[in-house]
Amino acid sequence: MDGPERPELELVMYGDFQCPYCTAAYPIVRRIRDRLAGRLLFAFRHFPLREIHPDAERAAEAAEAAAVQGGFWQMHDRMYESRGALSRDDLIAYTAELGLDSERVAAELDSGAHAARVRRDLDSGIASGVMGTPAFFVGGRLHTGSFDAQSLTAALEASA
Repeated sequence: MDGPERPELELVMYGDFQCPYCTAAYPIVRRIRDRLAGRLLFAFRHFPLREIHPDAERAAEAAEAAAVQGGFWQMHDRMYESRGALSRDDLIAYTAELGLDSERVAAELDSGAHAARVRRDLDSGIASGVMGTPAFFVGGRLHTGSFDAQSLTAALEASA
């Protein structure tokens, strides 16, 4: 999670690092986070669509491996900025670029150390009605409108 301790606004995104729509949403969400800094709590939840995005689950696990080392948001950003380059070697290279222990990340990917964490997010999304990615929850409610910056910001402001 990224944001203040007592947020006025809350935005949760269920995403897939290999999803082109999530990649398109990334700069929009970044603008919203910048615009509403100090008021917004933003949380990202993993929802890898394994059937159509074969690298998505491994990418989610890599994000969690980075999180253990304090680098979740940097890894999150780096993977969305990669334009779909999410092979095992790519992921390990990104962690090295970010100054993380890439050997540790490689070992954690190989062992599936973070698979259960990713599965919990996926299960929670399914239980909450998520059908695809990106899916947004504004103030705890599934946002069914457009995910452009103006629509999401209006929904967030209306939820306050």
